[in-house]
Amino acid sequence: MATGVQRPVSGEVPTRSGRPVQVRGLTRRFGDRAVIDGLDLTVEPGEFVALLGASGCGKSTLLRVLADLDRDIDGEVRVATRRAVGFQAPRLLPWKKVWRNVVLGLPGRPDRLRAEAALAEVGLSHRVDVWPKVLSGGEAQRAALARSLVREPDLLLLDEPFSSLDALTRLTARGLVEELWERHRCAVLLVTHDVEEALVLADRVLVMDGGRIAHDAPVDAPRPRDLTEPRLLAQRADLLARLGVTEQHHRTPEGEHA
Repeated sequence: MATGVQRPVSGEVPTRSGRPVQVRGLTRRFGDRAVIDGLDLTVEPGEFVALLGASGCGKSTLLRVLADLDRDIDGEVRVATRRAVGFQAPRLLPWKKVWRNVVLGLPGRPDRLRAEAALAEVGLSHRVDVWPKVLSGGEAQRAALARSLVREPDLLLLDEPFSSLDALTRLTARGLVEELWERHRCAVLLVTHDVEEALVLADRVLVMDGGRIAHDAPVDAPRPRDLTEPRLLAQRADLLARLGVTEQHHRTPEGEHA
């Protein structure tokens, strides 16, 4: 796995067999405020990691640093060169057909066959030649996911990609991401506010607080996961407590008060 390096750094760059994410002492300041403050993080090849935290804790800032969209940092950041990013908004260019959006930015001439294969994986074979404006919200996010997968990344960074979707579409999109991850086995770092989403999808759940990773725990339940299983219920309660959410103010996956 090839790796890219973001400055300032120390030490040697990992080899192709290295971890897709290795961060040591990362600090990102905005004025006098350190949004990220001496953060350490490692993600193993093929690992699915979910990152939780209160709004403003620095989750999205961390993802931007890992995506090489923010270089005004201190510390050591080593990230797989072959990486892709999925944002809250699909960010499709309205003046390009869907298939051209999928291969946008790839070297060489636009490869329609490659785009068609990626769109087929996300169930959009029938939308190859349409304009983005005719896509539903769920379809647009699937097209954005196809755009990420066509790059064959070693690391997929997802910044709350389901947040704008309705509840049913969100469940479908969540299932699709899990299916594609199991097929491709790239490492995934998912930023989310949704505790249930983290427990359903991730191998490991992190909680960010005070600019650092304050909690790091594996999710040991077998897949597919049943959120009514006692150990997942216990982990859910623990995560909610760490996020400062009381049970009476949180809804279960079925939409009823816990």
